[in-house]
Amino acid sequence: MSTSETCTISVTIERPWREVYEFASIPLNFQRWASGLGGSLQNAGDHWTAQGPDGPVRIRFSEPNDFGVLDHWVTPEGAETAIYIPLRVIANGTGAEVSLTLFRSAGRTDDELAADADWVRRDLDALKSLLEA
Repeated sequence: MSTSETCTISVTIERPWREVYEFASIPLNFQRWASGLGGSLQNAGDHWTAQGPDGPVRIRFSEPNDFGVLDHWVTPEGAETAIYIPLRVIANGTGAEVSLTLFRSAGRTDDELAADADWVRRDLDALKSLLEA
């Protein structure tokens, strides 16, 4: 059994957590704030497709739930294994905390992991700006 190094990035949003979850749980809304999915998200039946930064990707989103779980799995074209992206919305007082856990992929350098974390931070900040506007 092996584990990976992780980095969890969070943002506080001044909106009720259920409102944040309801917005973020709609796959088409991801393209409004999650830049890694670009603007090309398309429903393909049991999964979604998009143009990622490195080419086409297949995305599977968690089913709607009452727990704030927005996990998704991204599979780059030609890859056999999906990248697991745990994403949660939880109550923080009258607002919400949105947290994404980033796993260090095999071979990723410290600088690459830091760049990935910065990208996630920018995306979460975009979600915050969108929902607090």
